[in-house]
Amino acid sequence: MKAIEITRPGPPDVLRVCERPLPEIKDGEVLIKVRAAGVNRPDVLQRLGHYPVPPGASDLPGLEVAGEIVGGNLAGSDFKNGDLVCALVQGGGYAEYCIAPLKQCLPAPAGLSAVEAASLPETFFTVWSNVFDRARLSGDETFLVQGGSSGIGVTAIQMAAAFGHRVFATAGSDEKCRACEALGAARAINYRTEDFVEVVKAETGGKGVDVILDMVAGAYAAREIDCLADDGRIAVIALLGGAKATVDLGQVLRRRLTITGSTLRPRTVEFKHAIAEKLKAHVWPLLESGRIKPVVYRVFPLEEAVQAHMLMESSGHIGKIVLQVG
Repeated sequence: MKAIEITRPGPPDVLRVCERPLPEIKDGEVLIKVRAAGVNRPDVLQRLGHYPVPPGASDLPGLEVAGEIVGGNLAGSDFKNGDLVCALVQGGGYAEYCIAPLKQCLPAPAGLSAVEAASLPETFFTVWSNVFDRARLSGDETFLVQGGSSGIGVTAIQMAAAFGHRVFATAGSDEKCRACEALGAARAINYRTEDFVEVVKAETGGKGVDVILDMVAGAYAAREIDCLADDGRIAVIALLGGAKATVDLGQVLRRRLTITGSTLRPRTVEFKHAIAEKLKAHVWPLLESGRIKPVVYRVFPLEEAVQAHMLMESSGHIGKIVLQVG
């Protein structure tokens, strides 16, 4: 099969088209003939040498795919060979064939193309796990997502808004802010020209937001505490602003705040299966009805993975970048 490999840690041009043997199917896995694969920030980190491959996982990049099931034991499942599915995988997505745990496969939502379906798993699993499971966003609580125009951001905005929450988002330009508001954010904040703490406090009558999804960390952590409501929660999922922060723990004590975080890739199949079941029950109907829509910014052929990574690193996109295979 044709695939994209990382020849050594480095810039985008270390990605190279190669030929690999088809991956071997283990118990509990299926073989997917890939039609499209999502490009995500962790792929860039892996390429740079900053995101180690879990033991036993493919060294090829790519954490989400869509395509047809062409092999594996499907007994006891709702799938059959030839079904179009999307799947969260441990790696190996940048290829013509990919192995996926059967329990991490979801049917491609009705009405969506393979490219659109491939843009879903990584961000939808991540947002559900961190915003709704870990940070427990519920009821009439308010929500802020940093980096609202990213793949995670457009997913978080739409999902929270669809469940009735008032959503705020930060982004790096007025154009991106308008895009966030078109997706359901009540107010998008241009972090280059506005102070998100001041805006959030003003928009919430001084109360602050209940939940923050943070991909920045670093110096943002202290400012996020300042704009949290009492009993508020911060879920950290990336460290684009750095891994170290100085925070006022007095506020954490007095106002009963929670700072949590997680990474998804090392978690067990059973953990990810539980998320898949919740997505299928609560979010897939919203995708099929059009209340939540995939936001695909640009599609590249598999052979142009270098250009896809260059776009990802430029942060010039709004939504997801996808590789089309075949």
